[in-house]
Amino acid sequence: MTELMAVVAIIGILTALAAPSFSEMIKSQKIKSMATDLNASLALARSEAIKRNRNVTLSPTTAGSWQLGWQIADPDNVGSNIEVYSAFAGVTATGPDDVTYRSSGRLQSAIVPFNISAAGTTAQRCVSVDLSGRPYVKAVAC
Repeated sequence: MTELMAVVAIIGILTALAAPSFSEMIKSQKIKSMATDLNASLALARSEAIKRNRNVTLSPTTAGSWQLGWQIADPDNVGSNIEVYSAFAGVTATGPDDVTYRSSGRLQSAIVPFNISAAGTTAQRCVSVDLSGRPYVKAVAC
């Protein structure tokens, strides 16, 4: 019985030591997930603009709050969307008001990069677009 209590105490101590790093890992994974989804959304908006031969806009569902979700507007059917992405809890994202791709696949105007971070972790991601209109992700702050 004494040995069992000692093992349980050791497991409890190790769990208490691992909890903070596990919390940071979860936040880091949320940041990576949002950056990947945003990158995929930018690529989809670009390909839809080329395919439809029309401007396609990616914008936050709530003005100025990318972490609350975003949408790709369907230019052929006003009021509907090509894709809608849900909110990312515990993540902070800053970026432009919206991103519009022309039918050529290039941006309508210069883009301010998206900076994605979370409180309590040093992990950050930067989602940006190169001159040709192709999005990419960097594992650093913008």
